Amino acid sequence: MQNTVTPTHCPYCALQCGMNLTPAADGTVEVGERADFPVNRGALCGKGRTAPQVLASGARLTSPLVRSDGGELVPAGWDEALDRIAGGLARTRAERGADAVGVFGGGGLTNEKAYALGKFARVVLGTSQIDYNGRFCMSSAAAAGTKAFGLDRGLPFPLEDVPRTGCVILVGSNPAETMPPSLRYFTELRENGGTLIVVDPRRTRTAEQADLHLAPRPGTDLALALGMLHLVVAEGRVDERYVEERTAGWEEARAAAMAHWPEYVERITGVSVPELREAVRLFCAPEAAMVLTARGPEQQAKGTDTVGAWINLCLATGRAGRPLSGYGCLTGQGNGQGGREHGQKADQLPGYRRLTDPAARLHVAGVWGVDPDSLPGPGLSAYELLDALGTDVRALLLMGSNPVVSAPRAAHVEERIRSLDFLAVCDVVLSETAALADVVLPVTQWAEETGTTTNLEGRVLLRRRAVTPPDGVRGDLEVLHGLADRLGVEKGFPTEPEEVFEELRRASAGGPADYSGIDYRRLGEGNGVFWPCPAPGADGPPHPGTPRLFLDRFATGDGRARFAAVAHRPSAEEPDEAYPVLLTTGRVLAQYQSGAQTRRVAELNAAAPGPFVELHPRLAARLGAAEGDPLAVVSRRGRAVAPARITTGIRPDTVFMPFHWPGEGRANTLTNPALDPTSRMPEFKVCAVRVEVAR
Repeated sequence: MQNTVTPTHCPYCALQCGMNLTPAADGTVEVGERADFPVNRGALCGKGRTAPQVLASGARLTSPLVRSDGGELVPAGWDEALDRIAGGLARTRAERGADAVGVFGGGGLTNEKAYALGKFARVVLGTSQIDYNGRFCMSSAAAAGTKAFGLDRGLPFPLEDVPRTGCVILVGSNPAETMPPSLRYFTELRENGGTLIVVDPRRTRTAEQADLHLAPRPGTDLALALGMLHLVVAEGRVDERYVEERTAGWEEARAAAMAHWPEYVERITGVSVPELREAVRLFCAPEAAMVLTARGPEQQAKGTDTVGAWINLCLATGRAGRPLSGYGCLTGQGNGQGGREHGQKADQLPGYRRLTDPAARLHVAGVWGVDPDSLPGPGLSAYELLDALGTDVRALLLMGSNPVVSAPRAAHVEERIRSLDFLAVCDVVLSETAALADVVLPVTQWAEETGTTTNLEGRVLLRRRAVTPPDGVRGDLEVLHGLADRLGVEKGFPTEPEEVFEELRRASAGGPADYSGIDYRRLGEGNGVFWPCPAPGADGPPHPGTPRLFLDRFATGDGRARFAAVAHRPSAEEPDEAYPVLLTTGRVLAQYQSGAQTRRVAELNAAAPGPFVELHPRLAARLGAAEGDPLAVVSRRGRAVAPARITTGIRPDTVFMPFHWPGEGRANTLTNPALDPTSRMPEFKVCAVRVEVAR
């Protein structure tokens, strides 16, 4: 290790905060502020500050593991491990067909890895069965945004615009805990005279900062948005000229909203009519305003319609495609945006091209040097793929995901994974899923490799290698190269990230997510480039990138945004006599996603040592539960047990559990895999449960 400072980015959430890394003489890595990066301006949360602790050999894998005849995972050499994986995949493909082999990726993979993994699945394996855990992140927002605007990018404007708008409605998001450095944008908004409205069934740390907190019953965000649009119409607040000039489908959407009068919405949501009217007044009073959604409204079986209703509110009031206004989604995973743009998703090719589009297939096949007809069609979505394991899909290659903890109906998913004929996992640590594998490969992580990610703003960033990985650890690109070679494809899978990115540029050229005008040199000289960024003409200057979308026209055929004619409908599973309480799930400040990495950091475990059940004092009194008592939460899918945490900051009809832990406190044992018909997003955020003291 050299004692030099390397500017790079955090491995965790979609802010992709800038940081400086300096290797120390004792082998540790120091994290320093990087004040020049505009997204976090030097600020880091506890997860970012402690991220290098997972680099330590005691916390991570440093040798391939293979399943012995005795059933144990034992160390092995790389050639043996790769031979076993290639043999397992080839054998399954020969015996049962290409689609009996599945690939499951992750939203934390760099753009280069995501691109190579999608290419590997379709060119080397010939399988349609590839998807990734980003399907569980913002797929409903992506589907709704594509329907409305013709293009999906998490935020169509940079975060720096947030403090300069007049009002923000933050729906189902708790950035104070999920992405703390972003909270300053909302604080500055209020300091500048703007207002913040938070929609959340819990009074979170973020909700405590709001001018108005609306606490709807879980699963009723769609009705809330429709009720607000009803009031916009009834109170004469529609921007009629904007609607006429820049949108389509208003009459149908208007009619649907008018069926959701305020008193009706109050009965559904529990949000009072005066609160609804105040929210509309605050949103419509300033010249500019925004709606930002996160997993709360999106992780529902009606998530696409719910996001569509919030977009309707922006369109009806002229708050999209205008300066300092618009709809945006706060992406969760580090590369959740780029991860789906370049081929991990079951229905997409690089550049955010549709797999069913003949022109897209022709273009990408030309870059890959294959026949377009050889490319398989769309496969199963993430949960459907996991549900098919052991039956239709018999072998699985998994990279950078831990579905044993993170998937809905997790006990069932674990059972399906155990039923596979063959499982290979590439990961930094021995996650709960990796522990079930036939072969586990130890791979490099963020500070040990170079690659690009795309943050929640659509800003493409360069992560730089700062330290040398331990002996015995290889990069995911090396893994794919080695497997492709063993499976008969000797070329097309380079191991150098920049070489992969150059091919990605060509594959994305002309697509909705066009990266062709971006290269490593440019990324290394600045603070990222916003896509789309097409390559310049022969003598033209470099394209500047596109920080703000839709200011002139939307990305639809006629340039108009589309309203969504949607109506409220119940959640897939409503409370009844047997399961009378609603469960919602989410994250806590000190842990991240399935916790596979953060649970290995002592400081983070001290701050958040385990799961809990958050409930209102009235519900606790009915149960006879005291603070810290073990509570059993039971759904139709299973049972979880965790200590009670009693607070007035949650609705009396609702309990909350964080989803970072395995074992008896695994929240996703309970969650409902009911899928949104468009996005195929599972309904993580609402299901019916009963709660009892676990004597």
